Amino acid sequence: MNKTNLVAKQLKDFWNEFKQVKFGIAGIILLILFIILVIFEPFLTPFPKASTRWRDITYWEDNPRSVPPIWMNWFSQKDYTPTEYIEDLEYTEQNISSPISILNSVIEYQYDYDVPPVDLIYRGNFKGNFSLNIVLERPDGNKINLVTKSFSANTEKDFRISLINESGNNVRSFARRYVQNLPPRVNINTVLFSQTDGELFSNPTPLNGTYKLNINLMKLTEETVIEDTRLVVSGSVSGWLGTDNSKRDVWSGLLAGIKWALFIGLMTSAISVSIGVIYGVVSAYYGGIVDSIMQRIWEVFINIPLLPVLIVLSAIFSPSIWSLILMMSLFFWVGPVKTVRSMALQIKEETYVEAAKALGASHRRIIFRHMIPILIPYSFASMALSVPSAILYEATVSLLGLGDATIVTWGQILHDAMNGGAVTNGLWWWVVPPGIAIALVGMTFAFLGFAMDTILNPKLRTR
Repeated sequence: MNKTNLVAKQLKDFWNEFKQVKFGIAGIILLILFIILVIFEPFLTPFPKASTRWRDITYWEDNPRSVPPIWMNWFSQKDYTPTEYIEDLEYTEQNISSPISILNSVIEYQYDYDVPPVDLIYRGNFKGNFSLNIVLERPDGNKINLVTKSFSANTEKDFRISLINESGNNVRSFARRYVQNLPPRVNINTVLFSQTDGELFSNPTPLNGTYKLNINLMKLTEETVIEDTRLVVSGSVSGWLGTDNSKRDVWSGLLAGIKWALFIGLMTSAISVSIGVIYGVVSAYYGGIVDSIMQRIWEVFINIPLLPVLIVLSAIFSPSIWSLILMMSLFFWVGPVKTVRSMALQIKEETYVEAAKALGASHRRIIFRHMIPILIPYSFASMALSVPSAILYEATVSLLGLGDATIVTWGQILHDAMNGGAVTNGLWWWVVPPGIAIALVGMTFAFLGFAMDTILNPKLRTR
């Protein structure tokens, strides 16, 4: 039997035993699910640049602030307006007199909710000179001139209009037709989407139906270009997991954090277990004074409290993902040493090891070619069991504000939630999902590690 067939047979035998461990199968299913989420992240998030622009305020400015998930409508007595993006607007162009021309677009928006949207945002790119006029036609026939504004730029530039903020005076004038004494603070979006009766402010009734936004763009020069215009209905509910107080989509952040959680956990465990296995084998192989010194060093490291040291080192040095992985690896390596040493003490007494010594094989060759390969199965089990600890320590350090701010991790999301008063303000969707995600990833690798340990560790075998 050649080497390839032998490896294939060993893998098949291992799988036959592994699939009998139920929690191991559960771990594989969860791991496959996380890998799928990482691979298809760009297609599963409405904000594909969330990983690179998580702290870029301009990327999230069209979202509502601190609103719950869209599925909250399933459990609420009131229907909240979901966030909606209306793109690819169509315009009809009319030439008035050279060089002036008018672009007109009518957007129909069906409003069937109880709680109005937070804002209506019209934006796009332009170059040149133009004036903008937007008129809202309500289902009851009333028309409100929301905004009239001019723009000018010699180079390509973005424009963004918050219709709720810009239309304050016009909406108040509209409300005075029906209510003589306006309250000191007028909720503009409530007025726009409510019936015009005597209880417009004290107990507003939603005005459901089709709203029409009549958009008129007057181009003042022939060189004026207006592109990529779109309307954003910034709703009172948004996304699968709502938004935080910086208007960021929590679902996008949660997806972006998966790859970093897996990377941190797997990289830390791979480095630390590799060091621990080599350390344990070397200690057992040489024995004597070398073994005694190495074991004393091991005892020093294993008695150092890891979390306080990580916090101090992260506070002293500029925090980065690589420095955090390195610091955790410097302490995690002690985990497998004792078990590896005891196994290596038995392996070095095997006949093939004695034969290799008799044939003049070097110590390095014996350690790396004859002893360590025997311990590889155990190493994988130890790596799987080390991943949850690495993820949890990173989350703890990031929660304290000492993580790498250039990436998106679940610990940093929890840190922002803590600073933003998520718990006191009842923004549970900002706190619970990252916590559950950390628990699920930790549970995934714990299941895999326990399953492999059950199969590979002779002391735990029951068959």
